[in-house]
Amino acid sequence: MATMDDVARRAGVSVSTVSHVLNGTRKVNESTRERVETAITEIGYRRNVVARSLAAGRTHTVGLSISAFTNPYFGSLVHTIEAMLSDAGLVMFLGDSHDDVASERRVVDSLLDRQVDGIIVAPAAGAERNTIPAITATGTPLVLIDRALDVACDQVGPENEESARHLTEHLLELGHRRIAVVRGIDGISSSVERYAGYERALRDRGLEIDPDLVLDGASSVDVAEREVLAVMSRSPRPTAIVTMNNSMTIGSLKALRGLGLSIPGDVALVCYDDFEWSDLFEPRLTASAQDVVTLGSTAVDMLLERIGGYTGEPRRIHVPTTFHHRNSCGCTPA
Repeated sequence: MATMDDVARRAGVSVSTVSHVLNGTRKVNESTRERVETAITEIGYRRNVVARSLAAGRTHTVGLSISAFTNPYFGSLVHTIEAMLSDAGLVMFLGDSHDDVASERRVVDSLLDRQVDGIIVAPAAGAERNTIPAITATGTPLVLIDRALDVACDQVGPENEESARHLTEHLLELGHRRIAVVRGIDGISSSVERYAGYERALRDRGLEIDPDLVLDGASSVDVAEREVLAVMSRSPRPTAIVTMNNSMTIGSLKALRGLGLSIPGDVALVCYDDFEWSDLFEPRLTASAQDVVTLGSTAVDMLLERIGGYTGEPRRIHVPTTFHHRNSCGCTPA
């Protein structure tokens, strides 16, 4: 590998002159600069940024562990986080946890081995017993995003319970009583909180929870499709469905289409999570939309503060959702 000494010899200058050209620490006359830059190109010299960063105690990198490819929402979140980190002069390393704690641990260990300056994690079920202690033991700044855990670190996530309650309440106000819910991965706070909102809406109306209408969609397109196919093939079938994330909405739509059922004619549908294209096809999906930009930017801001030396108490922030009233619920919004 070429060194600064090699560049200096090729250009016929001192090593300090090469350093000044590379780092802009002193004015160098134009002809000398051109000789140095030509020499750099000819011998393929690259600065060892990693070594310099480690010597300074910073790598200017941040790790993100997230289930990046199973849900459109997470894809948007990754884009937001990467853009903000880039604006701050940091490079993001992305690892897909696949919502599995063993995979998540491998991702986190790899990030820690690279001595990233901080880590953002959308924790898998069980992360509080496995992944999180591995991070906190190193003192690496940490922010949890999307899912909450009972651990002492900064956390930011969407408002879940009240949003899911509002979606279910909307269906109740339209006269529905047999409302199926497609809930997410067991043991993840967002799944627990959203289901609690559905449950609270029914109990507030004096309605009992029908276990036959509680579908475990596992935050998966295929699982949700299978569950909705089964419940809509039985009698009496639900008159409405509330889905608790984008992937399960897609699976539910596939199931209803496969059965030849119309929305909202045969069954009303409302969704937690919104799609970029929700307003572009029929039926237009009634949904609670997460504020992805605020979620991502808040997580990055908190992490940068910790990297910069902030030592205050752990913060927990809930970002409100926005109710988009369209027509898959069976009514025409004003």
